[in-house]
Amino acid sequence: MVVSRRHPQDSRRINRYEAWDLQYWSDRWNVPRHKLVETIRRVGDQVDDVAQALGKN
Repeated sequence: MVVSRRHPQDSRRINRYEAWDLQYWSDRWNVPRHKLVETIRRVGDQVDDVAQALGKN
């Protein structure tokens, strides 16, 4: 049985190793997944830092 979550477990961090988490944030900010991953690599996994880097504040 597969259980899908509608929201990340930790709303302050993005888990780049969870496909579901990456999909959630890329959909929420309307950015391609690869851009999200590149941004996480550059600024870290804190939601506020990633949002700022993407101009999504």
